[in-house]
Amino acid sequence: MTPETPQKKVFIRTHGCQMNVYDSGRMADVLAGEYATTGAPEEADLILLNTCHIREKASEKVYTELGLLRRIKEKAATEGRTVTIGVTGCVAQAEGEEIARRAKAVDLVVGPQSYQRLPEIVREARSTRRPPVTADFAPGEKFAALRDTPPRNRGEVSAFLAVQEGCDKFCTFCVVPYTRGAEFSRPAADLIAEATRLADMGVRELTLLGQNVNAWHGDGQDGAQWGLGKLLFRLAEVPGIARLRYTTSHARDMDDALIAAHRDLPALMPYLHLPVQAGSDRILQAMNRRHTAGDYLRLVDRIRAARPDMALSGDFIVGFPGETDADFAETLRLVETVTYASAFTFKYSPRPGTPAASSRQQVPAAAKNERLYRLQALIADQQAAFNRSRLGMEMDVLFDRPGKRPGQIAGRSPWLQTVHVMASPDLIGEVRSVTIDALGTNTMSGVLSDARTFEEAV
Repeated sequence: MTPETPQKKVFIRTHGCQMNVYDSGRMADVLAGEYATTGAPEEADLILLNTCHIREKASEKVYTELGLLRRIKEKAATEGRTVTIGVTGCVAQAEGEEIARRAKAVDLVVGPQSYQRLPEIVREARSTRRPPVTADFAPGEKFAALRDTPPRNRGEVSAFLAVQEGCDKFCTFCVVPYTRGAEFSRPAADLIAEATRLADMGVRELTLLGQNVNAWHGDGQDGAQWGLGKLLFRLAEVPGIARLRYTTSHARDMDDALIAAHRDLPALMPYLHLPVQAGSDRILQAMNRRHTAGDYLRLVDRIRAARPDMALSGDFIVGFPGETDADFAETLRLVETVTYASAFTFKYSPRPGTPAASSRQQVPAAAKNERLYRLQALIADQQAAFNRSRLGMEMDVLFDRPGKRPGQIAGRSPWLQTVHVMASPDLIGEVRSVTIDALGTNTMSGVLSDARTFEEAV
């Protein structure tokens, strides 16, 4: 076994947002000198559970999964193998000491700001009876260390690039400020260097990540502070990068420069995730969103004036404490006005430690269920209509993987839809024009617009 091929193996299970996906990849990177990644927990020496605190009953689901992992650990012990189990992510940040006390199979607990120290934390865990709990808020230290740990080549055509972490908005339903800390923006030079390394490995599309990504304001290469719009223009100059996206945004941070980037930067795709959460001003105020429904609608008008083919995605919470039928009707009206290409919809569930969790105006479960059903039905109709509008359209598709059928490849439209085409796998990593000729439930299919492209490829 050569030094470049570690004998030990790590299995990482990821829950939650794209930032957790990115974090899991970087955890694998910092461990690469000692551990090779595996997709089978049964053969791993180190198992990391990267958790999310956003969903309902997130903590209990963590303990359920740890019960299953404990059996793997116990079975390995009967075979003479030592398996180390770690909990990372936002549940680890919020409830680290409780996890260490309650889950006896856990050997280490690490919050999102300490992944750069994983190798030493793992070694410490193996030499102590009490699981080390590391929950410092030090994003600058983390990203500085990760800057010096180049991402490994995973054969990706599309990749995430974390540019910002944390949130200062303190929406009353959200735990992110408590689990990820205050807003922190990485310097532009570090981001450009990481983007260049990814492009050198064959990445063609970057999705910039942050809990509040359009709040990014980092040190620029010219010594001035840049906003996200300027950063996007600079990243578009990185050789090999053909497409740019970003998520998740806050309506209050969509400034003129960013809207101008959507107008003037061809590499910036016409798909924007812009959460609003509710359509009632009364509920938006209770959520501490710091904008009204009218503010949001006027912003949407400005964005679509700058980029007429823009497709919007959103987040919605139904049954927020105190929400009445009239408030919910305002949400439906906002959705009807905007028309979304897709959206994430949730029933409100209390997150411990957030202001809304202690409200005495909790909405009955039956009302939440009924409202969620109506909202999802409306958005499903809008999504279907948006997809139908693509039928017969000629569009650029970035092919990023083989399809499910022999001779088929798959890629993404500018609006994030999956597109299947019968074509040579040599086109993976390329952007080619496709004419859409059929729609599936969640996908599209088409033919290469220039038949000679396929003939040349094969």
